[in-house]
Amino acid sequence: MSNQSTVLAPSGATAAGKRSPLASAAKPLAVVGGVLGIVAALLPWVTFSLNDGNWPDKSTLQFFDAPFAVTGFRWHVLLLGVLVLVAAFAPIPSRGRVVRALGWGLAVVSFINGAYITVKGGGLGAITAAEGVVAFGSIAGLVGGVLAILAGYGIGIGPVGDWKFKPSTPIAYLVLLVSFAAVLLTVAAMLTTGGVGTSNPYAGAIFLSFLGFAGGVLGALSGVGFIRWLSVLSEEHRVFSVIVLAACALLLPFTDAGNEYWMTVAANIGIYAATAIGLNIVVGLAGLLDLGYVAFMGIGALVAANFSGAAAANFGIDLPFPVAAVIAAVVAGIFGAIVGSPTLRVRGDYLAIVTLAFGEIFTRSAQNDIGGLTNGSNAIPGIPALSLFGKEFNRELSFGAVKLPAGVLYYVLIVLLVAATMAVFANLKFSRIGRAWIAIREDEDAARAMGIRTGQAKILAFLIGAMLAGLAGAVFAHKNGTVSYESFKFLESITLLAAVILGGMGSIPGAVLGAALLFVLPEKLRDFEEYRLMIFGLALILIMRFRPQGLIPDRHRRAELADEDVGGASVDEVHGAPREAKA
Repeated sequence: MSNQSTVLAPSGATAAGKRSPLASAAKPLAVVGGVLGIVAALLPWVTFSLNDGNWPDKSTLQFFDAPFAVTGFRWHVLLLGVLVLVAAFAPIPSRGRVVRALGWGLAVVSFINGAYITVKGGGLGAITAAEGVVAFGSIAGLVGGVLAILAGYGIGIGPVGDWKFKPSTPIAYLVLLVSFAAVLLTVAAMLTTGGVGTSNPYAGAIFLSFLGFAGGVLGALSGVGFIRWLSVLSEEHRVFSVIVLAACALLLPFTDAGNEYWMTVAANIGIYAATAIGLNIVVGLAGLLDLGYVAFMGIGALVAANFSGAAAANFGIDLPFPVAAVIAAVVAGIFGAIVGSPTLRVRGDYLAIVTLAFGEIFTRSAQNDIGGLTNGSNAIPGIPALSLFGKEFNRELSFGAVKLPAGVLYYVLIVLLVAATMAVFANLKFSRIGRAWIAIREDEDAARAMGIRTGQAKILAFLIGAMLAGLAGAVFAHKNGTVSYESFKFLESITLLAAVILGGMGSIPGAVLGAALLFVLPEKLRDFEEYRLMIFGLALILIMRFRPQGLIPDRHRRAELADEDVGGASVDEVHGAPREAKA
């Protein structure tokens, strides 16, 4: 934990020390906003049944027979309203940040539901009044959210809270256990909210509404300082935190998300997360832009497929999966070293062109079956599923009365794969070679002047990153049962690069979160059909605008791109706010 104490700005003052014109009305605005949030949850939201069916959570006036039996998004609105009222009067640090975050959550939930109902209902009558009946739930919630946001600015956006409390080891373990369990339940709720596909015609809107609620609560926890304190606590008890996180990941099949569909999606996310962690070595640590990285994953998949004993395999050798996976990783690593060798002569944009060319060479070679190892457009189908003690990984699994969905063993294997790649990345990052990579990323000429053998270090980054991608490719081959060049095109490399940048370059959990978002969001936004990619792209643009350092940034990148210290506090707030407050 940072040793610097945080001086909170006085009520109604911003970080710059200027008193807000809304300061005198801040608490009344917060009270009205919170009350409107509560009232909105108890009001109907739709005046008539829409053509695609009734709006979820019995919010349509025709079925609004139990206003106090709130569920779903109405429960989220009620909770946000109550939290705004509590935060307005509670003696908490950075109260303005907390109220503002909750207000944004309330406004987003209300706006998304109101806007979608308006479009589906053919006009504002669907959320106001029609044929003598009224339903103002979304209007009340939106107004309440806006008032809460204004109240937050009126109270003052002070520095993020800095908790100095250091609990005993048993208390720390309990806090970490409860917090990570809450993360598990949140992930399961995010995956299952709104249903899947055509089971709910409003699934996309309800999912975005849940994200608005989760974002508001997370913003409030961050503003009050809990997220920073929890991060410090987990770092102090790193081994216990890693064990609990792994256990939570393995418990996902036992939640509401434990069905075959989400196990398949989660397994694919894990494969690409492991690949993204390998790319993070090349891009995040060494600062080498690689636009053809997915080719290494393809090489690993093709090698494993040819050693799998499949009818279309070209080697005619059936090796045990662990042996085939190691060979796939080694072969991919050799190609990584070959591709990395031009880094001795080129850098920057020129290196990006070299890696792009390698990716295209791989794609065209696989497409035309050059070397006779890829079967061209026919691919390599029929790759046998992995098995353990006679139990195939793509079958259902039962433990007494508990039945787990098909593919759960693949999910467990991939969780272990991601954990292993995270361990490799963490040990490399904090090793001597990891510090050398970071030095090269910051200034290669200065690193060379300090005695670092930059050429060898960069080739080693490509080699290790390619080996991790090859290992993930071997699992990919057996998980999907077929390997085709179409799975390893240029767009996949861009997706992996976007995952690294979105999550946070050089950050271990950032790469996992980035990969998860890039695969979950398109799945959950299928309800928007042709608009989902536009919404998805807009979300990425907004994240890059307001979080250029990534969602879970590495502390070095945070300092570079967000002007924050290693503890996550704004440099201006830490060094500037106290002086302004004294003035």
